[in-house]
Amino acid sequence: MLIPAIVDIAEKNADWQAFVFSAVLTGMVGMLLSLAVGGALLEGLDTRQTFILTTLAWATLPAFGALPFLWLGIDYADAVFEAVSGFTTTGSTVLTGLDDLPPGLLVWRSIMQWMGGVGIIVMAIVLLPFLRIGGMQLFQSENSDRSEKIVSRSVELIRLLGLAYLFLTVLCIAAYVVTGMELFDAFNHALTTIATGGYSTHDVSFSYFTNPATGWVAVVFMIIGSLPFVLIVQALRGHPLLLWRDPQVRALLGFLAVVSLTLTVYLGINMHFPFDEALLRATFNVVSIVTGTGYALGDYSSWGAPVVGIALLLMFVGGCTGSTTGGIKMFRFLVFFGTVRAHLRRMVRPHRIMSEEYSGTRLTPELSFSVLAFLVVYMGSVGVITVALSFFDLDLVTAVSAAATSVGNVGPGLGPVIGPDGHFAPLPDGAKWLLSFAMLVGRLELFTVLVLLDPDFWSK
Repeated sequence: MLIPAIVDIAEKNADWQAFVFSAVLTGMVGMLLSLAVGGALLEGLDTRQTFILTTLAWATLPAFGALPFLWLGIDYADAVFEAVSGFTTTGSTVLTGLDDLPPGLLVWRSIMQWMGGVGIIVMAIVLLPFLRIGGMQLFQSENSDRSEKIVSRSVELIRLLGLAYLFLTVLCIAAYVVTGMELFDAFNHALTTIATGGYSTHDVSFSYFTNPATGWVAVVFMIIGSLPFVLIVQALRGHPLLLWRDPQVRALLGFLAVVSLTLTVYLGINMHFPFDEALLRATFNVVSIVTGTGYALGDYSSWGAPVVGIALLLMFVGGCTGSTTGGIKMFRFLVFFGTVRAHLRRMVRPHRIMSEEYSGTRLTPELSFSVLAFLVVYMGSVGVITVALSFFDLDLVTAVSAAATSVGNVGPGLGPVIGPDGHFAPLPDGAKWLLSFAMLVGRLELFTVLVLLDPDFWSK
């Protein structure tokens, strides 16, 4: 919080006081909690404590991260929504007039997403495989092998992940500056691009920038942010082919290419865009939605019903495991289709013994069931939240897209209110609290939170 305070002081903006006050209050609470806990956790955490700590950490950070937004005069529901959207790298916003907001506040929004992005990577690599959530146990032994090849200790692995994350951020800043972005915009957008967060410093998002090269730089770094960061570390250490050998990386890149080219043809034929403009707009928006970044290059919800339908489906996809993206994740789709294929083959030859694999690892019945359970709960969560939002008198498109974009941590929804050119400010406070919960549940891979609702979890 002191970083945006320094930015406001340098710009002679009185809003620095909000960050200093928030920093002091947050620091005091943190120190009191530290003193209260003492050395009680030196012996490590068991599984139940890990579930609780993970959920509480992601709920507590936005609660305090919302404090500086209260200086704008918005209520706490809006402030928490903005902070939750930031830390979960969702990118949905209730703020308008971004071009005129204090510079410190814009930097704080970007910092929240940047911190949330690296937190998501560490959680996906260290915690979720251990908690065996949604098929993530598939990466438990694999990550152990990889970390031993890179360094001997998991702490060193996390340090290398952080350095790679920082290096890519600096590289993204430099690339944006080269394409003509001002340094302030380049800094903020680089933080939210590599985190696949999507907060912008302008109301019109990336439509503000007229240089096509700027859009292509964003496409490249959004894709980088959606790749497994363990493999990115290995690529930076001289083994780039390991990225291509990962099935989910190949599937993601192929999927993005096919959908982008299809949409390019559609825009050229139906919207009469020149080829280069159609290719940029199609690729940019497809990559932004699939990776959950949430930037917008034009109002794609006005390009016709087929594009709206495609955008809604893309909200469910997500990037690779171990990246900053949300959504279902590409590896779960691969496991799902592999399981379906094996089932169809067994229907034809019931006595045939078949073993489905993912990247050389055999898919056990437990792992397949875990992925299928995740998919069912994921779709069920979107359905339940959609029904709940309908009680706030939201139309069907707004309710469905708001639920999908929140659980998938994508950002903008569809329709005239929360579409690419809209924002979430007009929604009732109750809907904002519900969507804040949905963003947290989606970021924590559903089961991390839902297991806390099981009475058996609390029994001795």
